[in-house]
Order: sequence, then C-alpha cells, then structure tokens
Amino acid sequence: MRAKDDGALLTEHFERDRSHLRAVAYRMLGSLAEADDALQEAWLRAHAAGVAGVEHLGGWLTTVVSRVCLNMLRSRDRRREDSLDDRPGEPDVDQPGRDPEEEAVMADSVGVALLVVLDTLAPAERLAFVLHDMFAVPFEDIAPMLERTPAAVRQLASRARRRVKGGSAATPAAGTADAADAAGVADAARAETARRRQVVEAFLAATRGGDFTALLSLLHPDVVLHADRMVVPTPEPVVVAGGRAVAQGAMAAMGRARYTGLALVDGQFALAMAPKGRLRLVLAFTVEDGLITRIEVVAEPDRLAATEFAVP
Repeated sequence: MRAKDDGALLTEHFERDRSHLRAVAYRMLGSLAEADDALQEAWLRAHAAGVAGVEHLGGWLTTVVSRVCLNMLRSRDRRREDSLDDRPGEPDVDQPGRDPEEEAVMADSVGVALLVVLDTLAPAERLAFVLHDMFAVPFEDIAPMLERTPAAVRQLASRARRRVKGGSAATPAAGTADAADAAGVADAARAETARRRQVVEAFLAATRGGDFTALLSLLHPDVVLHADRMVVPTPEPVVVAGGRAVAQGAMAAMGRARYTGLALVDGQFALAMAPKGRLRLVLAFTVEDGLITRIEVVAEPDRLAATEFAVP
C-alpha cells in the first residue's frame, strides 16, 4: 500500500510540475521532441527509483530531468561530427505527429538567438547556465549533477553568460572630436542601430506574415541577395537581383521564417534560422537610408562556425 501511495504521489507531482520540467528540458535541448523524450525517460527513472526519503519532490524531479538532458547533450556532442546530414535544404521540422506551430511559439518565447548560443556551449556550461540563470537553481544544488564544486559550477555559468551576452551592435568611434561632437556621434550611431534593428525585425515580420507589399517596401529596388551554395543547395552560389525577385524568394521561404529570430551576428543585427535550436543559416543585411540594399545568406558550416553570435 505504501508503494502504491508513493507511486500516486510521484504521479501527482510529475503532472503538476510537467510544464516546468518541460521548460527546463526545452532550454537544455532546444527541441520539443527531445524535451518530451527527456521527460519520458525522467519519468521512468523516477518511477524506478521511488520517492522514499525524498523531501522536496519538485527539486528532485528537476534534478532527474536535468541529468537526463545532460546525458543527451553529451551523447549529442559525441555525434557532432556526423550531424550535418540535414543541413542542406529545408529543415526537417514538420514531422508527422508534431505541431510545428507549437515548436515555433516555444522558440520565440525563449529566443532563437539564445537557443543558438546555448547550442554552442559545452553540456556542463549549458546545464549550469540554464538551471542557475534561467531557473534560479543554486550552484550548490547543481554541483552534484556535474560532480564539481559549487565554485567550479559558478565559473561554468559565468563563462556561458559571457557567451550569451557577447558583444553589442557596432557603434562608430568618436575619434578626436570634442565631448559635444562625440556625444552627437554616439547618439547618431544609436539611432542608426535602432533603425537597422527595426528594418530587420520588419523584414522577419513581413516574411512570417506573408505580407508581400510590406516586404517590398523594405527593399531597395536594386537590392541584391547572395546565397552560398549550401542554402538551396546548388553547385554554385545563387544571386538574385531586384526588389520584386528578392521579395518573391522570401515569400517562398515562409516555412523557414517560423524558426527564425533576431540575433547579433558579428556585432550587427541579423536573422538566424535554427530549427530544433540548431543553427542552419544566417541572413545578414546591408541597410542604407532605411532600405535593404544587400542580403547575404550563409549556410556553409565553416562560415557559420566562424561567426560571433550573441543575444540582442
């Protein structure tokens, strides 16, 4: 009877905390499918272990889920060299039985750029940052999961935090101008940065919403889009010229836009597409007088790996 009571207690707590546990797993893994797999594995482990002697079931379940996610991340790292098979072409995100809109909404709620940066972290760094900075789990509680001291875990989280924050959008230096001129230059630079951000965000909104007219209004009539050979893929890079042609191409990529978000790439506002939280391509923009004059679409793994990512 006691075992039955323990099982009922575990079930009650697990279902009550499911949304929290799923949120932890999603931020650890970047994919709803993997997060749900982690929860299933965590439930099996928790059920097998039993809850006898567990004082704080909520914290214990978070620990179980986190350990499962850590193992999945470590396994993913070991497979990293063989993970490029789905990189070319459209991402495999709309699998039968899954809700692509839910995946897209979840990515938006966390931030595509954050998911991309988290995917670059080592498993231990990711766990330390996610649990401490996003869910306020004390370093003392994280340390046993990683078999490290709290001080070492604090360092892991700090290193991850620096990667997440990265740089900021580039601001021109004031040079040798006097203080008043320097302040004016800084204000102008901030205003220009804000305008660039607005243009990039408007481009994403128009693409997601299928608003061809709005998209066309953001493009210079002579805009040029350059896509490397891994974007489509094609034997050679693709070049598209003219506002209407570029806008039509963007409309054809509406599916990709669901998994795309604003990011800082090499210090400039850009768009990153990251289905399942894993970077697939970047759109970098040249903006002049409020209009987009050039779009560089990058999907080649070596070029993506060489970019500096940060959360805007």
